[in-house]
Amino acid sequence: MLRLLPEPAGKIIGGEIILDGRNLLELSKKEMRNVRGRLISMILQDPMMSLNPVYTVGDQIAEPIYQHQGLRGERVWEEVISALRLLNIPDPDKRLRDYPFQLSGGMRQRVVGAIAMSCHPRLLIADEPTTALDATIQAQYIDLFKDVQRKTNVSILFITHDFGVVSQMCHRVAVMYAGKIVETAPTEVIFKNPSHPYTSALINSVPRLDRKVERLYSIEGQPPSLMNLPPGCRFAPRCPQAAGICHEKEPGKKTIDDNHTVSCWGVE
Repeated sequence: MLRLLPEPAGKIIGGEIILDGRNLLELSKKEMRNVRGRLISMILQDPMMSLNPVYTVGDQIAEPIYQHQGLRGERVWEEVISALRLLNIPDPDKRLRDYPFQLSGGMRQRVVGAIAMSCHPRLLIADEPTTALDATIQAQYIDLFKDVQRKTNVSILFITHDFGVVSQMCHRVAVMYAGKIVETAPTEVIFKNPSHPYTSALINSVPRLDRKVERLYSIEGQPPSLMNLPPGCRFAPRCPQAAGICHEKEPGKKTIDDNHTVSCWGVE
């Protein structure tokens, strides 16, 4: 979506990416630089890999503001402090002078969020942003995401393997396996009526507090190599419901009802 992967290692072989009526695949490199950070921002999984250790927090938040808003002087620092406040970072006037190593993991992730939101984007891509956080900080960060979304009306594309996070954060879910979307539906429908075996397996992998089990559920086998995908359904080698056709022919997308689609031979 951000067209950051270098070619030919990464390439787009089909489809469109439409934002505000424009196909991002048709934009020049210069035009895409105006999209990144201004219209689409991204929060990566590890904040220490996202932040530059030799620049202060304030300088790193100020950079996209210089680039996309053209502000200078005191107005820049007003915007930096505003971004820090949006992410509920205490004492923003002091924190902007700190370096990343002086902050906790949760606070660093908030700083990355402040950088992403500094230019008021239309879309925020959050790639496993809670993985490196402990359970308590993770819950606080999810609540913070919801608060930011309410205040700014930004759309959030939340990438995660944790269905516990999905249940708290997402309105609509697209389940992907081995590079292909296998089921899409509103979150409530996904939990009440998971129709793809992989979706069911992911939900079953979340421990339940109301059940005692000898051993936690796990999905048997290993994901396939994307360089050597199996014939048929990509999940078939690990699927307990797989039939002969599943190993021979890739299933097409089927519509179960409004806003719910699935790619599985076992769904009528």
